[in-house]
Order: sequence, then C-alpha cells, then structure tokens
Amino acid sequence: MARAKFPQLATTDGDQPRLRPVSPVRVDGFTIYVANLRSYGKTREIAANPKVELCYLDEHHDQVRITGVAEVLTDAALLGEIWDSNPLLRRYLGSPENPALIIYRILPARVRFMREWALEYHEVPLA
Repeated sequence: MARAKFPQLATTDGDQPRLRPVSPVRVDGFTIYVANLRSYGKTREIAANPKVELCYLDEHHDQVRITGVAEVLTDAALLGEIWDSNPLLRRYLGSPENPALIIYRILPARVRFMREWALEYHEVPLA
C-alpha cells in the first residue's frame, strides 16, 4: 500500500459502478481516510450506498483490495489531526469547519492481496 500512493475508489451510482483515483489523507492499518467535497458525485453515491472498495496497485502490479463501508468522520480530535497533517486541505479549504469538506473513514470488512500474475487473491487478516 505504501508503494501505491493513489488507490482507486469504487462506488455505485444506481446500477452503474464508478471508479476514480483518490488521495488518502490518513491510513491506519487498513482503515483509510479520504477527503471529499460535498459537491462531488461520490458524495451522493456513498450516501445512497456506503459499500465501497479501494484497490491499491503498485509498480510491480501487486494489489491490495479493501472492501468496506464509508462513513462520514465526525470525531473532532481526529479531524483536527488530519487537518493539521495535511497542507493541501489547509491551502484549498481554509478551515476544518468548511462546509464543503467531508472526510470519509473507510472501515474494512475484507482485505485481499494478490501478487502480479498470481491469479489468486489471498485473504489478509483484519486484526
């Protein structure tokens, strides 16, 4: 995951899958935090169906897939830590109270790993 800095986030828009690169603002093990703007399409998609999947793919084509549920982060202390550690958020959004900002915490339900061309995923323990 450290070698693949920009995972792809999959959501659903009705019956249409949507995929886009995201830049996590915090990683705690397999719990991933992603910043978002309320005006983005994924805001509506996650509100309608919070089940998501992240796929990290490194330069060797090894991949980690995290299947989970996205929730809006409301923990003020953790939001403050994320805000303080992320200069891009501060530069573009002004303050952590900016109403346009949402931080999603993606809670893992399943994690799988596959080496390039292994053709088989391996379950990764969450604990």
